[in-house]
Amino acid sequence: MHIPVPLEEVFAALDSGEGRSSFWAESAVEVDGKIEFQFINGYGCTSTILERQPPRVLSIDYIGGPARFELTADGRGGTDLLLTHEGVRPEEWNEVHAGWLNVLFPLKAWVTHGVDLRNHDPKRSWDQGYADQ
Repeated sequence: MHIPVPLEEVFAALDSGEGRSSFWAESAVEVDGKIEFQFINGYGCTSTILERQPPRVLSIDYIGGPARFELTADGRGGTDLLLTHEGVRPEEWNEVHAGWLNVLFPLKAWVTHGVDLRNHDPKRSWDQGYADQ
């Protein structure tokens, strides 16, 4: 994904509790190398930070396996983001893919325009088929 802001800003959004709660989860606080994600539908998970190389790499253990964000400066002030998520079972790939779109597009909207694309309505969450939880 291309994001037209410097990679330091993209990394800061991915690597801070304030950043993650602006586009990803209702709460995503890090304590001792572990991120406690809490989502609008009541689901929560704990992710361990596997690798952190500011401002280029953040890798976490996330729902099924390691998820790695690799950021590269595009030479024009923007960022190219490559996300890989290993260990996802084939029968879960479609849902995981849709879930990451529900993270990446809100990330881009937040860091580019300061806009939160999520609806924050527990009656309109992922469980009810809404992608903009």
